[in-house]
Amino acid sequence: MGGEIVTAILDHGYDLELVGALVYSETKNGVDIGTLVGREPIGVTATTDVDQILKLDADCVIYTPRTAALDDVCRVLESGKNVVTTAFLFHPARIDAADRDRVLAACEKGASSVHGCGINPGNLSGVLPLALSGMSRTIDKITLQERADWSVYESTGITFDNMAFGRPVEEISPTATDFLAFNSSIFTEQVWLLADALNAGIDEVTATVEAIPAEHDHQIFDHLLAAGTTAGQRWNWVGRRDTEPLIEIETLWTVGGEYPSHWPKPAHGWTLTIEGDPSMRTHFMSLASFTRDATMEEHVRSASVATGMQILNAVPAVCEAPPGFATSATLPLIRSHVGFGRLHRGQQLLSKGH
Repeated sequence: MGGEIVTAILDHGYDLELVGALVYSETKNGVDIGTLVGREPIGVTATTDVDQILKLDADCVIYTPRTAALDDVCRVLESGKNVVTTAFLFHPARIDAADRDRVLAACEKGASSVHGCGINPGNLSGVLPLALSGMSRTIDKITLQERADWSVYESTGITFDNMAFGRPVEEISPTATDFLAFNSSIFTEQVWLLADALNAGIDEVTATVEAIPAEHDHQIFDHLLAAGTTAGQRWNWVGRRDTEPLIEIETLWTVGGEYPSHWPKPAHGWTLTIEGDPSMRTHFMSLASFTRDATMEEHVRSASVATGMQILNAVPAVCEAPPGFATSATLPLIRSHVGFGRLHRGQQLLSKGH
């Protein structure tokens, strides 16, 4: 994720200056940021030292680790830097009260703001339903379904270590591991975000998961997913009012290409349905291209690009936001700051002057 954001800044004319990068391995420590992403050196080296990042003169920190650390985010906010993240803090009004108070105190001390978003949770489960709600007279139910096979996703550490594919099915639950509990909590936040923004008045959000065993062995990059171990996870986060389901996020995740016959069968990607007056449905896919031949690696990478750009394009708005939490429901419309890439003549001349 960090690499996709760095290359966007370096290659595509974003009016942003890279002043530092935190890395998590000694092999990257001290290496020029440009070199790390296959570009020419830019004269700024990466570091594994958080203290060095805190000392930098920066307006905003883009925070995209695999596992979030609230302590690090609070330190960044206290140092006077705004934070945009794909990792968590999507709807802080519904996170643990002690954690929320810590983040707010850090924002007040540093006069800084923090925004959590991504593709899902984030844009598709938050921004898109809110945008389409502008065409609604009344809403009865919102459902977002995500269908994806993770077999081509190269981050096997997330697939097998974090999400526990390949583990016994009885070990999969919303609280089975710290990561599964964390992952479940951020989708729960998204349900609350919609409920609070759209006056749903729900009483609770429940989280359930059905784990399905593989029928055959599957080789997934360097991992063997053995028959009988978890190859499918169907998660449901449901917001209810008086037991009636009003908002639901459903993820239909598989590894190995097997798909349970009793599961619903939406198209691959994300399908948003709003029942109401009027009822609406939209389907979203992210690919490298719909018109040219592209490799599977390019197609898989496109979702990472979409996730990263949602927070990169939000940087100016978050920097202008008042101290505290800036959510998808409170920020203005986040749009591309590069778009088609055509610059005004004055900008072209200025660029050539450099």
